[in-house]
Amino acid sequence: MKIAFIGLGNMGGGMAANLVKAGHQVHAFDLAQAALDRAVANGCVPFANMRDAVADVDAVVSMLPNGAIVKAVYSGDVIGHAPTGALLLDCSTIDVASAREVTVLAQAGGYRMVDAPVSGGIAAANAGTLTFMVGGTEQDFAEAQPILAAMGKAVIHAGESGAGQAAKICNNMLLGASMVATCEAFKLAERLGLDLQTFYDISSKASGQCWSMTSYCPVPGVGPETPADHGYQGGFATALMLKDLKLAMAAAQDAGAPVPMGHRAEELYAAFDAAGNGGMDFSAIIKTL
Repeated sequence: MKIAFIGLGNMGGGMAANLVKAGHQVHAFDLAQAALDRAVANGCVPFANMRDAVADVDAVVSMLPNGAIVKAVYSGDVIGHAPTGALLLDCSTIDVASAREVTVLAQAGGYRMVDAPVSGGIAAANAGTLTFMVGGTEQDFAEAQPILAAMGKAVIHAGESGAGQAAKICNNMLLGASMVATCEAFKLAERLGLDLQTFYDISSKASGQCWSMTSYCPVPGVGPETPADHGYQGGFATALMLKDLKLAMAAAQDAGAPVPMGHRAEELYAAFDAAGNGGMDFSAIIKTL
């Protein structure tokens, strides 16, 4: 299959490389030359113009920073320029309203489209073990599933258009809040004189067990290898966690849903980001406790 991939940053670069490994011909486009160079090294075909990249392809996959850019890219350079038979898959994390708006534009232009945000971070993007949460019709999901499966370990249909974004926003709000609570628990255990490995061995097998502890422990040398073991570099940047929490807070306000724990997590990550820590892994928030 011939696939255009738009947005080859930390996440998109690894995703595009896995499409190549799966045997697809990937047309790569990014504004950053360094990203294009990496894509070429991974077997992609580079394009200097987005409209040329999407011409004559079977599918378009995008991984972009925000809803405004997603709308600009699809309305200006994909819709009307990619073949109308092409399937459009946006893997960016954006607000639900923007996702639905772009899908309506695509459908009006004769295209099929799904929103398919991801969970797993850079390591999973490179390893091809992402989880995709997909919004769209049953038929469009069925056609998108083989493409997404080449980049992930789980591809789950969340519902109609926008449902993928809704699932991602709720998931990452839970992740942000649980990471703060996990960090608090480890620091309290330390203050109470507990050996942190011993606390991990107990809590990871007790009712306090959660992903933030057992898969992404914020304490160096405890549990599996995580960004904490590398000075909190790599992984999932604080600035990206803050972006997702802000999306969750906006969605909660629109839905009239009280989310006090999510709101407090957003405040804490906003302060951590404002202190110049936006590039550090989000588990580094343990440093503030």
